[in-house]
Amino acid sequence: MKAIDIATANHVTEEDILTICKDLGIGCAGMDTELSEKDVFLIQKKIEVIKEQRAKAARELLERKSERTGRPGSKIKLKRKVRTDGARRGGPGAAPGAREGRPFGERRPGPGAPPSREGAAPDKKDEAISAKEKEKRKKAKEKEKEKDSKKRAYKDKGRESFEKNIFSRKKKGGPHGGVQEHERVAVSPKNIDITESISVGDLAKKLNVKAGEVISRLMKLGMMATINQVIDSETAEILASEYGTSVRVVSLFEETVIRREEEDRAEDRRKRPPIVTVMGHVDHGKTKLLDAIRKTNVVDGEFGGITQHIGAYTVKVRDQFVTFLDTPGHEAFTTMRARGASVTDIVILVVAANDGVMPQTVEAINHAKAAHVPIIVAINKIDLPETNVMRIKQDLSNYDLAPEEWGGTTLYAEVSAKKMMNIEDLLDLILIQAEMLELGANPVLLGRGVVIESRLDPGRGPVATALVQNGTLHLGDPFVVGIYSGKIRAMFNDQGLSVQEAGPSTPVEIVGLSGIPSAGDPFQVVETEKYSKQISQKRIDLRRLETAKKVRKVTLEDLNEMIRDGEVQELRVVIKADVDGSVQALKEALEKLSTDEVRVKVIHAGTGGINESDVMLASASNAVIIGYHVRPAARVSELAEKESVSIKFFNIIFEVTDSIRAAMEGMLSPEYREEVVGSGEVRQIFKISRLGTIAGAIVLAGKVNRKNRIRLIRDGVVISDGELKSLKRFKDDVSDVDTGQEFGFGLVNFNDIKEGDTFEAYRTIEIAKTLDG
Repeated sequence: MKAIDIATANHVTEEDILTICKDLGIGCAGMDTELSEKDVFLIQKKIEVIKEQRAKAARELLERKSERTGRPGSKIKLKRKVRTDGARRGGPGAAPGAREGRPFGERRPGPGAPPSREGAAPDKKDEAISAKEKEKRKKAKEKEKEKDSKKRAYKDKGRESFEKNIFSRKKKGGPHGGVQEHERVAVSPKNIDITESISVGDLAKKLNVKAGEVISRLMKLGMMATINQVIDSETAEILASEYGTSVRVVSLFEETVIRREEEDRAEDRRKRPPIVTVMGHVDHGKTKLLDAIRKTNVVDGEFGGITQHIGAYTVKVRDQFVTFLDTPGHEAFTTMRARGASVTDIVILVVAANDGVMPQTVEAINHAKAAHVPIIVAINKIDLPETNVMRIKQDLSNYDLAPEEWGGTTLYAEVSAKKMMNIEDLLDLILIQAEMLELGANPVLLGRGVVIESRLDPGRGPVATALVQNGTLHLGDPFVVGIYSGKIRAMFNDQGLSVQEAGPSTPVEIVGLSGIPSAGDPFQVVETEKYSKQISQKRIDLRRLETAKKVRKVTLEDLNEMIRDGEVQELRVVIKADVDGSVQALKEALEKLSTDEVRVKVIHAGTGGINESDVMLASASNAVIIGYHVRPAARVSELAEKESVSIKFFNIIFEVTDSIRAAMEGMLSPEYREEVVGSGEVRQIFKISRLGTIAGAIVLAGKVNRKNRIRLIRDGVVISDGELKSLKRFKDDVSDVDTGQEFGFGLVNFNDIKEGDTFEAYRTIEIAKTLDG
């Protein structure tokens, strides 16, 4: 900030600024000197002190003047001079024409003026005023008096309130009833919570000060702001520090956390079913194992035998209930596996006995360890002949999963889901582990849980699969899920049956949401529907602020980078899937395919069928639509054909990635490689007027073709690189010359050929690029 800007903002002279800089020891060569933020702050404080001193001096001067005039706070006025020459109205020495009894300065009536009415009989017109008119005037006067009395009462009341306020301020010790700076700081809270960005008005409310005061302080810092302008957390922290308030930056949901006054009493807690997540590598038999436990056949319904979603099931094991979560094993479903580990109590790690530890197996182990969840290893497919159980146990021991018989703490079960072998042993281990964890919950509280999956149902609207973690959900309960609100209109269990309530560790499908939440969003029941809508609106506003903050602004620093990015080709994609978890997995998988030359940009991703808006967006953005487990209506297909928009349909995620990879490889610029096919030496030069310089040469290695390019070299330096103009043997044109043969050649637009020059004949080979390099 420049010195001239400080002077303009504080309405002080340039001499004042230079003097202050000299007193503070700040180097200021002139008014155009750029000052640091610290120097600006010190100068601002000094200006405030000087203004306070000047105001105090002005008050003292005003008091001295009031003593002279006898009127507090009044300006000095000259008293009227009393005339002593006897020239009073109508008296001796009065002005000519003045008459006793006539006010001073009144003119004598001139000729033709009407006679004075003073002392005359009343006019007939006045006598003609009716009693009704007099009554009307009387009422008007009374009304005016009543109005005046109300005004006086209002002023008296305001004066009384003002004096009371002044008296209370004087009790605080402020000069002349004013409030000191430290008094304003005292009323501000010691700690406030804000998000990454906050508006000036909201910050003023949290600091318990007026918005104008915050704006004024921002202007002193060199930032012009309005009450609705959004500032970052660092600026807000600087402003809050001036009021003695510390700032804590919280996330979106911490800012709008739902405060509950319910008491979680120990006597109300009950034993709850364990939540078990089945994890492991793709095609190791996770879903098949869960089918064996449930005695169902879910795997046949999955495309390609691969689980595409998180499945949540409740199974009765002997006299107890167990909730199972089945997560996808494909590498693209990393986020879904992480969500499964974060909401679970026990993890069953499925490892195929004929395959061993694979990348997704290690990833599942890491997710479980990060969530501090105990692991039970299920070695599946032991019925196959090529199994090696000992090798699997040895490999897993390297990841701290040593079996109990080896002195470790990990429980192992050798099973065959296909042959239904040792399934009971695995269930016993689950119940033993659950008993050791002593799982409990309070069903009396309001329901709270997490969203496992969400989707848009054509007939029922937004639908979410929620796992209840504590409390109980009832039909008709208002709730907040993520940034959306709603009311439970209907609930369905894992078998599709309608239920009236759902207790802890129960997965249910909920209908009645205002929007499609993201998988992993918290789900909380609140007291009233009005409160749920308030929380939802605030979270939506905060999400909008955070999104606006991420908008990239063009600066000189990143202009070069943006120009360089313009050279990168983009493959724009619109993703539509049946559930939110698949949308997230697809988006992450496709964006990982981006390289330095070709970038995948997902311009829109959502759940539900492909609609006309998706087609028009793809048409305007020149994008491809990926439909995953969804189909468009006939009208949408016609529109896509009309707009020349490509829609691709898939049921398995790796088919999507393979298709996009192939499309990206088609967008890659091919590589060009030079291959030297022949070399030789120039032995003699022939100059022909109509043909130019012709070189007599010999091929020492390889062969020279008429379509080859010739690189002419002299003393190790390339002096020409061009096309052949002619290629002859003796007098005949030839297409190629072999090793050891003499020939003549001429170059296009180059005649400076000399004896002793060497040459290379080469061709350019085009090699198609792949994403793997």
